[in-house]
Amino acid sequence: MKAVAYETPGPIDREDALRDVTLETPKAEGRDLLVKVFAVSVNPVDTKVRLAKAPEEGRWRVLGFDAAGVVEAVGGDVRQFKPGDAVFYAGAIDRPGTNSEYHLVDERIVGRKPVSLSHAEAAALPLTAITAWEMLFDRLDVTRPTPQGGNVILVIGGAGGVGSITLQLLRALTDMKVIATASRPETRDWARECGAQYVIDHRQPLATQVEALGLGAPGFVFSTTQTGEHFADIVELIAPQGRFGLIDDPKTLSALSLKTKAVSLHWELMFTRPLFGTPDMAEQGKLLNEVASLVDAGRLRSTATEVAGKIDAATLRAVHARIESGTARGKIVLEGF
Repeated sequence: MKAVAYETPGPIDREDALRDVTLETPKAEGRDLLVKVFAVSVNPVDTKVRLAKAPEEGRWRVLGFDAAGVVEAVGGDVRQFKPGDAVFYAGAIDRPGTNSEYHLVDERIVGRKPVSLSHAEAAALPLTAITAWEMLFDRLDVTRPTPQGGNVILVIGGAGGVGSITLQLLRALTDMKVIATASRPETRDWARECGAQYVIDHRQPLATQVEALGLGAPGFVFSTTQTGEHFADIVELIAPQGRFGLIDDPKTLSALSLKTKAVSLHWELMFTRPLFGTPDMAEQGKLLNEVASLVDAGRLRSTATEVAGKIDAATLRAVHARIESGTARGKIVLEGF
C-alpha cells in the first residue's frame, strides 16, 4: 500500500522529512477495523512527532491521526461495524498513522461519518472535536457553573482547528457567553462565524481587553495555543474559583500562581483514553457519533478550510510547514492517493 513516512526526525525543510513509501497492507484482528483511507487532515501533533520521535531502527514512522474512509475488513471481535461502513476517527498516538491507503484502528474510538459531509470535510473534525468535547464537558465541566463568571468562557486561539470546533460546540450545546481570541481580520471573522460573540486580539494584553467587555471575570478559560505567553494574563483575568484548561506544551508552567484564586488546572490529551486502554475508551466513539448527528442536523459544520491536494509527501511537507508557521485557519485536509 502507498504511505507517507519518515526514518529520521527533524525539520520539515529536508527532502527526506517525509517520503512516499510502499508498505505491507495490515490485517484486521481483534477489535480493529481495517479502513480504506479517503481523506486525512493535519494537526500540530503531526509536526511535533515528526520533529522529535524516531521510529524503531529500520522501520518507517507513518504520521496522521484524523481520517475518513470506508471499512474494508473487521477483526473477529468487532461488534459495531461491518465492511462498507463510512467512518471517521482520530486514531492513536502509539500506532501507525493514517497517511496510508489502509489503516488499522480500534472500533471503540471510531464514529460513523456524517452523511451530509464529504470524506474531506469529515476528516477535518475528529481529533479537534474529541479534544474540544473532552475539555469542555469532561475536564472543565462547563455545564456546572462556577460561583462567579459561570456563564462566561474565554477561548484562546479561537480560529485554529481546536478553537473552531470548540466555539461551535459552545454555541450548539450551551448558552454561555463566548469570548475568543484572534488577531487577523480573516481569523476574527472566522471565530465569529464559528460562534464567538466577542473577539479580542491575542497580540495585545488579554486581561484589559476582557475587562473592557463589561462581562465580568470569566469562570472558564480554555487555552489552545501559546499558553506560556498568556499565562500571567490568564491568572489575572479568570474569576476566583474558576477552571482553566490547556492543551499545548508551555516550556514552564507554575500552578502556584493559581492558588490565591483557588483556580483548578485541567490538561487535555485526546490520546489518553486509547493510549492507556481506559475503561471509558469507547466514549470517544460515542461522542464522534454525537458530533456526526449534530453535523447532520445542521448544528455543527466542518472546520475544513482548504483541500491542499493528494495524500503524498510533497503536499504533506507543504502543509506541515503551514501548520508550523502558526497562520493556519481551521483545518487543512488532503484527499486521495
